[in-house]
Amino acid sequence: DSMSGIGFSQGPWTASHRVGKLGDPDMLVVGDVFGWGGYGHPLNTHPTRLTPDEQYTHISLWSLLGAPLLVGCDMEKLDAFTLGLLTNDEVIDIDQDSLCKHATCVWKGGEENEFNIYTKALDDGSIAVGIFNRGPLGNSITANWSDLGLETPQSVRDVWRQKDLGKFPDKFETFVPSHGVVLLKLKPIK
Repeated sequence: DSMSGIGFSQGPWTASHRVGKLGDPDMLVVGDVFGWGGYGHPLNTHPTRLTPDEQYTHISLWSLLGAPLLVGCDMEKLDAFTLGLLTNDEVIDIDQDSLCKHATCVWKGGEENEFNIYTKALDDGSIAVGIFNRGPLGNSITANWSDLGLETPQSVRDVWRQKDLGKFPDKFETFVPSHGVVLLKLKPIK
């Protein structure tokens, strides 16, 4: 809840985000995270309270925001899942893109605006797109190119799976789990 509240409330800082002036929504709470034992007690760790889907959301949102990816877990206790989250080069490329853009929410849907689509322009002319489901149930969500400000057909790549999904003329529909995300990279087809 805290991660979601912090991450999805970064909109007011979009205009001021640039090289040398990055927003910092806080450390990543994935893996075996550090917690304070209290005054006079040693630092201890505990497993993240985020589900795997929420951890994908966390890393995806921070990368779309161009936030510093400050790791708050014990690096000596990384499991394979957490290591995969922290070392996906395509996700890191979105975070560290040289344009230093901050993603913006371009679409909200669902009964309580629980479906959000964020976009971020990248230096190679492509667009990173995060399709988020903040609701309690998994759902199919459609990203219409017109809602994203796009006019041409797009080549779509799933960034987490590092897999090309094909060419789509005017929209992309996908299932997004509860509290989950589908992170895409779109390139215009000319």
